[in-house]
Amino acid sequence: MNCYITGATIKALREKQRLTQSQLAERLYISDKTVSKWETGKGFPDISLLEPLANALKISLPELLSGQQIINANRSANIMETKLYVCPICGNVLRATGSAMVSCCGITLPALEAEQEDDDHRLICERSEDEYYVTLTHAMTKEHSISFIAYCTQERFEFVKLYPEGNAKARFFSRGHGRLYWYCNHHGLFMKKI
Repeated sequence: MNCYITGATIKALREKQRLTQSQLAERLYISDKTVSKWETGKGFPDISLLEPLANALKISLPELLSGQQIINANRSANIMETKLYVCPICGNVLRATGSAMVSCCGITLPALEAEQEDDDHRLICERSEDEYYVTLTHAMTKEHSISFIAYCTQERFEFVKLYPEGNAKARFFSRGHGRLYWYCNHHGLFMKKI
């Protein structure tokens, strides 16, 4: 049987935080003998203790479960590396300026891969004075529609939420070169450089 958390992982994380078994036990309202059993492989943490254990060890729950610390090597995020995520259950749209572990409605979401526009998802971008006027000739029904249009430049990320039975259009203040993104609830994410 594979353990979902190894005793060696708990011990290494506890020692990294410079905690004794007693101190960790005190934070979790359990006995130090229980912590000792975990670390020697004679027992495992109850599922109700996983989140408090992760908090006490100052790591995320996924890190605790995998036994691997997730280290952010990208200390200064690049907005042009923005990743978009859409929850298939509630439709929530999330973004991160780089790779991230994102979840919504209890499921882990993969980053969307942007496709180049096609005939069914053609975006028209017109520049007038200091703004871009963006339109799509796409169905906007409850079953099939464009959910959002976004504009990303080196310094900003602008987002316009669209709704079924509305118009698939948006206006963005012109800030030089960037990328336009739009999301079809049936065909996924599309991108165009401007």
